[in-house]
Parts: sequence; structure tokens; C-alpha cells
Amino acid sequence: MATETARAGTRQREDSGAAGWPLAVGDTALTIKVPEADHLVRAGFPAHVTVLFPFLHESLLTEEAERELAAIVASYDSFDLTFDTFRRWPGVLYLAPSPHAPVTALRAELTARWPRAVPYWGVFGDGGLDPHLTVTKGEGPDVWRRAYDALEEQLAPSLPVRTRVRHVDLITWDGRRWHDTRAHPLRRRPGPAPRAETGPAAPRSGSTPPP
Repeated sequence: MATETARAGTRQREDSGAAGWPLAVGDTALTIKVPEADHLVRAGFPAHVTVLFPFLHESLLTEEAERELAAIVASYDSFDLTFDTFRRWPGVLYLAPSPHAPVTALRAELTARWPRAVPYWGVFGDGGLDPHLTVTKGEGPDVWRRAYDALEEQLAPSLPVRTRVRHVDLITWDGRRWHDTRAHPLRRRPGPAPRAETGPAAPRSGSTPPP
């Protein structure tokens, strides 16, 4: 029954959902929120690093699948991420997390367990994109370099940003926006939390980030 429901959801998949991706109601993703960087983001959504997008359609998230997901996430220690370097793809300005190994390792284990959860539908290869925190995107090809040079100069004094990752969030697309479904905790690791960076809040367009 769950498989048939998922197939129906795929048939009803929209041409363009959040950030231009083809989404169906009930699609899910796994993300890490980075509230310490919200004041840097100009993309219209809260700061985050995507672990896996898309994950499983909600119709496939049985109790057993949820237990397996929770167990996999909980097998990883909580970890720290530092954002101190701007990087770019065409039309996208982002911050690269350091280290990125915990995120890529978790993604690899999740996709090994659920092979249907291919990062970004395979558009960027089987491994998807490197872990990143999008600052802004969407500038046209004639202006994005100049615009991002100026924005980097403006935001550079706020770096580095540090965060302690204690859980991974499962979020669900409802047809208009992403909303929180469940937070899966990582294994607690002793040690002080990093000092939070502060700054003016950025405008938001929803309570949770799109991938």
C-alpha cells in the first residue's frame, strides 16, 4: 500500500517546487539547522546544511523505517561545524562547513540503506553536492560575480561562524513550504558548546529551510 501511495505521489509530482526542484506533497529531506548563521543568509530561508534531499516520501516512512533512521543518526557523535570560507557555484554563494566528513559519512550510510534516496535525484552524480550552507542564489550570469564580491566583502567580518550539531531534522514538503516533522538526536558528546555568533536576523519565508 505504501509503495502504491508513493507511486501516486510521484505521478502527481509538481513541475517546480521549492528552489525549482520537482517536488510532490509528502517529499522529505534531512537537514542540519544553523541558527548562528541566520543573519548571513539572503536566500529567503533559515540557514541550514542539507544532509540528504530528497529522502523517502512520507508514505514510505513506516515505524520500522523511522526506527532505523533514528538508530543510524544516533550512532554518530554530535559534532562541531565551522563556517569561515565563502565558495561559489554559478549563481550560488555558499559557506563551506569544516569538517564536512561527518555530514558526508552520514549521507553515505543513509543512501546505502535506502538506495532510492538519491541525492538531488542524481542531477549532480550519485554523491550529490558537497555539504554547503547557501547564503544567496539566483543572480543572473551577467551580474552574479560582481554582486557576490560585494556581499562577501559585507559579510566577511561576521566570520567564522561555529555551531554544535546535536540533531538532524526530518522535514516534509506540504505543497507550499517545508515544515518540521521530527528531530533525530545524535549521540551526545562531552565538551563545551561553541560560542554563538550574533547579528541582525535575516527575513524568513517559512519556519524551516528548503534543501
